[in-house]
This record gives sequence, C-alpha cells and structure tokens, in this order.
Amino acid sequence: MHSGTRVSLVIGFCGGLLALASSCLAASPYPNQPIRLIVPFAPGGGADANARRIAEPWSKALGQPIVVENKPGAGGTLGATYVSQAAHDGYTLLYATPGQQMTAPYLFKNLAYDPFKSLVPVGKLSMGANVLVVTKSLPVKNVQELIAYARAHPGKLGFASSGVGSTSHLAGELFKQKAGVDIFHVPYRGTGPARTDLMSGQVPMTIDTLSVYLPLIQSGDVRALGVSTLQRDPAFPDLPAIAETLPGFEAVPINYIAVPAGTPRAIIDKLNVTLNQVIDDPRVRDNFEKGTTLEGGTPAAMQQVIVSEQAKWKALIESAGIKPE
Repeated sequence: MHSGTRVSLVIGFCGGLLALASSCLAASPYPNQPIRLIVPFAPGGGADANARRIAEPWSKALGQPIVVENKPGAGGTLGATYVSQAAHDGYTLLYATPGQQMTAPYLFKNLAYDPFKSLVPVGKLSMGANVLVVTKSLPVKNVQELIAYARAHPGKLGFASSGVGSTSHLAGELFKQKAGVDIFHVPYRGTGPARTDLMSGQVPMTIDTLSVYLPLIQSGDVRALGVSTLQRDPAFPDLPAIAETLPGFEAVPINYIAVPAGTPRAIIDKLNVTLNQVIDDPRVRDNFEKGTTLEGGTPAAMQQVIVSEQAKWKALIESAGIKPE
C-alpha cells in the first residue's frame, strides 16, 4: 500500500471518529455542557445576589455548572437582547426582572428584541418587597414627612433606580404620582451603584430591594420609611407599608428565568422541574434574605403573570405621562 493511501485512510478514520464523537455529544441528554445565567444588571444588586444564590444548587440538580454573567445596561434590556439572540439550546438563560418584558414595551422605542415574543419563561423564582429608603442626612422619619418635604422643595429630590424600566424606577414614578410630588428619576446601571451613591448622599432616596438595603438599614447608614407591599412584611412588622400613607401603593419585583423563544419544550421542562426542586429545598430557601419569597410554578403560570403585569405597568406609564426613550 502506498504511503499516500495509508495517510488518507488514517485521516478518514480520524475524521470518522470526530464526527461520531460530535454526534454522540449532540445526542447526549441535556445538559451536557456548562450553562450561562445572564443577569442584566451590574454586580451587587438584588438580582445579581439572588442569581448567585440559585445558581449553585441548580447546577447540582442539572449536573452541569451554571455560570453567572453580568451584562448591565438600559434597564436590563441589553442583557435581554443578548439572551434573545443566543442559540435556543438551553445553554443561555436570562435572570429576568419586570423591566425586560413587563415594562420595556412601554418605555423603549427601538428595542433590539421583541419583549412579547423573543423570550419565553421557564418559571417564577421569587417575589420580594422593595423598601423606601432615604439618606440619613434627609430630615424625614416617615412617608408623611417625606411627602411634606418633597412638596416644600419641588424639583429638588431625585430618586435612584437600578435602571430605566426597572421596578425601582416605576416604584418611584408610582410614588411620585400617588403622593403628588415633584421628584425626578436618577437611573443607574444596577442597584449596587445606586446603593453606593445613596450611602454617600449623592442621591437622597430610592425604592428598591429590601434584602439588598437591609444591612444598611440595620447599620444606620440609610433610613427605611416603608415597604412596597400592600401589607407589612411579616419579617419586619415594625416597618410600615407605604400603602398605609398612600392607599393602593404596591410595587413588588417579580424575578423569573427566561430563555430564547424557540427553545425546545423538553429543555424548558427540564429546567422548570429542576428549578422547582431547588426552590422547594428548605436549605435553599434559608439562604435567601428576609423579604424575599421563593415561589416556583409552571412556565404557563409565569406567562400569565407577565401578561397581567404588562397591563398594570402600561396603565401606570401612560397615566404618569412617561414617554418612551
């Protein structure tokens, strides 16, 4: 046999092995490689912290590492765009908050993804109270005093948020509307940077994740005035609900997992079943901060929540006269 023929046979044989290996890898059960969980906000905020809390136990349930990646910007829509354009193979997930699908349609003119169709839910993860906090230098001790101060200083108070369209943004707008005060929005690239500026007094107030601000409240670095749920949080019975002063005030962030549209149903079901298993684990629940309630549920149930929240926030945005950017 000529040497050239032998080389050809070897190359052909190796090529066949590679093709077979690739075929076996593709045919092996999902997941067979690491999964990325995209957080559309900067490190340090509630979404980032909770994503990391759920990633470790969820990775054990799936048998593959889940790597958390932060892709902040534009109220979480940059991260949502990234996920929407990823392969729909279950290896790129979005840690979603209300901003990406529930409020983005009414706040942004030219999104690079369709908030109604580009992403589909895997399931709900959690609901949590926001808290109205002010810098300790602001001379107010309750919601009534804050409203009075804002009315006495129109256009002087800014409220921080984790980004345009975030729950903290719309909570501030809801407060502005219900209280009838002239305050202005100061958007950040996540709760972490906003928290830093609030501590330093660069911005005087925010309505954002209770679990994130709790250490600062307990240390006295910021002053808590009320929670954003309709009723007081059982874990903090001495902290009033904003609704006690402004009836009907409610701004509760809903966190869930989403994937690109077109992801196979079997993969979504595998992700949903394992996510619910993790949520049901008491050890996982104990790892989350007070003020956060893990819930779980089906993809269909989460889709219904998305639709109802879209209607709620659309009405607020329109009545508040907020124009899409």
